[in-house]
Amino acid sequence: MSIPIQLVVEDLLSEEVLRTLIRYVGRDYIIGACYCRGGVGYIRNRILGFNHAAVGTPIIVLVDLDDLECAPELLRVWLPNGINHNLIFRVAVREVEAWLLADKSAFADFLGLDKKLVPDNPELIDDPKRFVINLAKRSRKSEFRRALVPSEGSTAQVGPDYNGAMSTFVHEFWNPKEACCKSSSLKKTCEILTTFAPIYPAE
Repeated sequence: MSIPIQLVVEDLLSEEVLRTLIRYVGRDYIIGACYCRGGVGYIRNRILGFNHAAVGTPIIVLVDLDDLECAPELLRVWLPNGINHNLIFRVAVREVEAWLLADKSAFADFLGLDKKLVPDNPELIDDPKRFVINLAKRSRKSEFRRALVPSEGSTAQVGPDYNGAMSTFVHEFWNPKEACCKSSSLKKTCEILTTFAPIYPAE
């Protein structure tokens, strides 16, 4: 049975990760619209509308935990009146980059680094995006240093082709099965995507 679904994500990298996970779980999801603009603020301001819309069409929302204490706290704040069954609300601990770092051997190979530099518990990193950039500074591959690291004097938080380079890693190197062994929030997301069954209102 095919399941039409819409996506809501913070940025292009999160979209690539979510699309990859949907392919990985092997379900017959049919992806329609993807809402990917304005970052977490856009999602926060419209989450009640997405929750209501999910009654008719299942929606997957993927956001970063960032500096909040835990995913249940985020859900209580954002959706105090409860969550619709068809709204699959997933939280990456602490950022989606931690899910990518969880495949430590592949990530180290991608940047040309010793895998000892990639931690075994990426969900314990306070700022995974910053951690990735600091790793990239040590990369033996100049193209990734240029893509991921902000240029000297720049006020940008990431390099000029951060999403492009990281998306290349997702497409060509990342193994979700390996990453699930190091990231409980990723493993739970894959389990939910594997078992989800929509419930539609009776006509």
